[in-house]
Amino acid sequence: MGKYDALAELLLEVLKEGGNIKKDTNAIPVGISNRHIHLSQKDLDCLFGQGYELTKLKDLSQPMQYACKETVIICGPKGAIENVRVLGPVRKETQVEILQSDCFKLGVMAPVRMSGDLEGTPGITVIGPKGSVQLSKGVIVAQRHIHMTLEDAKRYDVTDGELVTIKISDIRGGTYSNVVIRANDNSALECHLDMEEANAMYLSPNSTITILR
Repeated sequence: MGKYDALAELLLEVLKEGGNIKKDTNAIPVGISNRHIHLSQKDLDCLFGQGYELTKLKDLSQPMQYACKETVIICGPKGAIENVRVLGPVRKETQVEILQSDCFKLGVMAPVRMSGDLEGTPGITVIGPKGSVQLSKGVIVAQRHIHMTLEDAKRYDVTDGELVTIKISDIRGGTYSNVVIRANDNSALECHLDMEEANAMYLSPNSTITILR
């Protein structure tokens, strides 16, 4: 078969698919997160004033989650980082999610944890426009994970809490192990990596991953 015949066959397949090349149905979209903070109502009041309500900037991929207009400063023993984005809605406990490199700038050795697993984590000072809060715990580096529904979990043959390995096929791609499955009916399908993990493999918000079995 000549190259023109092969091209004609490819064009025919594209036309059969309604003008779109068939995509990998097992591919999972990627969400890339920078450092950010989730606030409790008590800490929100201390930082921004009693009764203050967060201002939604944009919705995030996960249901009911959104980035806020508000930012804060976080301060450790060695340094500070400004313009740390607040994510809403408010939570039961304040949680600060930073990058591994931030640990050295702040002088805080944050462990790799899943969201909400805050026991034994270090604290930090958070400064807002109306006051400051000294946290006794709550600083983590987020464990990479995949959000999905229970129906998605059946399709991918995985279970909530399971550790899997993912494959990234971009130009600097490779594999990441110890990726936690978070399966429940309040999630949208997406693999969450932080900015350092994404940059290391040249990912973009349009990248996808697949689960290796």
